[in-house]
Amino acid sequence: MGIEIERKFLLANDDWRKAISTRKHIAQGYLVDVRALRSGMARASVRVRISGEQAWLNIKSVELGISRAEYELPLALADAQTMLDTLCNGVLEKTRHHVDVDGWTFEIDEFLGANRGLVVAELELPEADAAYPRPSWLGREVSSLARYFNVNLLEHPYAEWNEDERRAIDARAGESA
Repeated sequence: MGIEIERKFLLANDDWRKAISTRKHIAQGYLVDVRALRSGMARASVRVRISGEQAWLNIKSVELGISRAEYELPLALADAQTMLDTLCNGVLEKTRHHVDVDGWTFEIDEFLGANRGLVVAELELPEADAAYPRPSWLGREVSSLARYFNVNLLEHPYAEWNEDERRAIDARAGESA
């Protein structure tokens, strides 16, 4: 079984931009109804993702926390585009920036469209208690907050967050991890 161990963070500042090694556009949509995920009727999210000329199907268990079962299966690009166009209720788009710090790669997602303005960093770990670098631009950890899950950003995008929700992000981003 594939296991993903990943931590997610808000960003304290834009200093990470000076260290970007690569970037790519990502478009993804979900094949399982978001309401089924939220109600507990679905045990996994199933998404189609396209990045450049690559496409894949990703299946991830829905429990909160930093460890989840995850499987990725390659798809033909044309099939993935058809799935996004015809089977998904909305497409989430973002630019993913890779930033290397002390041998670790942070994936920083800068969301587009209705989620423009939201930027989060993700770091995959080999084990849950692994030590990892904490650069000065890394803010508060939000790994267990479901509102930051990509699947939830389709249903309740950042543009619809009220002023209190947005202020909470600004205040939390400066907190240390």
